[in-house]
Amino acid sequence: MLTALYYLLMLLLGFAWYKFGQNLLRKGYRDAHDQRTEGLVGPVGFVVTAALGCCLLFALLRALLRAEVPCIGKACQMQVYTLTANPGEYWANMFFLAWVVLALGYAMYVTLKVWFRA
Repeated sequence: MLTALYYLLMLLLGFAWYKFGQNLLRKGYRDAHDQRTEGLVGPVGFVVTAALGCCLLFALLRALLRAEVPCIGKACQMQVYTLTANPGEYWANMFFLAWVVLALGYAMYVTLKVWFRA
């Protein structure tokens, strides 16, 4: 039950992130207070987000190919979950990695769309 709640909350957070980005894209070049509409991240944040997203995408692809993923968090102290020995923990960590990669990619997409509006 706790696992289902975890996945449901992650999906709801992803939906909220998507709706926030769509609301930002629907805004015009200027808002009601004549302020320029900004993207989710600035120029330095965009570079940091891109670097972090690439590192996490590499970790995700590496974990898929090797069928083992290091635990993400403080409590597990770099324990490695393999697909054969710990399938539940393996897929939970893979889901989290994929979710973060998609969220960072969407943030970069929204930022680029806001920056290069006509």
